[in-house]
Amino acid sequence: MTELAYRVVDVFTDRPFTGNGLCVVTEPCPEPLMQSIAREANLSETTFVTSVGEGAYSMRIFTPSSELPFAGHPSLGTAWVLGPGTWEQTTPGAVVRVDVDEGGAEMSQPDPELTEVSPEGVAAALGVPGVEGAFLSVAGGTAHVLVPTTAPLDSIAPDLASVARVSVALGGMSLAPFRRLSDSELHARVFVPAGGIAEDPGTGSAAGPIAVLARRLWGAADSVTIRQGAEMGRPCVLRARGVDGDVRVGGRVVTSAEGRWFVS
Repeated sequence: MTELAYRVVDVFTDRPFTGNGLCVVTEPCPEPLMQSIAREANLSETTFVTSVGEGAYSMRIFTPSSELPFAGHPSLGTAWVLGPGTWEQTTPGAVVRVDVDEGGAEMSQPDPELTEVSPEGVAAALGVPGVEGAFLSVAGGTAHVLVPTTAPLDSIAPDLASVARVSVALGGMSLAPFRRLSDSELHARVFVPAGGIAEDPGTGSAAGPIAVLARRLWGAADSVTIRQGAEMGRPCVLRARGVDGDVRVGGRVVTSAEGRWFVS
């Protein structure tokens, strides 16, 4: 029987049991077990640190149903678990810098490739009127369909089967509606049924592209606060900078649990 240490952290919050939960496995894990552990953890993502060196590490990221090439809150949470300082993080989709202090982390992100796509079917799938287009965002190998809207997002009732079908048809893994609250504050929701997650509480990989798009479409501030997850009882506060060539996402991080996986 092998034991693997792990820690569960909540990202984009300073209070346990809010924010977006992440399981970080810090000891070498056999590859065939990674998906099984992620399924058992049943959080939005579970990460597996595969190597650690001087100021650098590599890792892999799994949802309960599949591996991701890159993701935001797993990057922030894993770096925070590894400790304060500046880290170079390598995943299959991207190499990024993550700056960590005791309270949280901030990461650089690749500039997103933003392509306008047909919004046909998007509003109906989400249950959102007032859609102002749809944009496929690809950064670090992770693709989201961003959906700017003027409609309140608090009480929408998406058809998750339609969301999965439409997001995949448009080349993304999610539909991510977002709304301007002020020049420096946005409200977002991210639905990822195609990845085995009905709704993600706080989505770092989408936050940078959302900030970039909000700046282009609406003249939003260079740096914005994105609020997400309150509808799930997991409120998240994401800080995002959306300047081309300087895309960053950050937030607070707190430990909520730690223990060991027992694997044979």
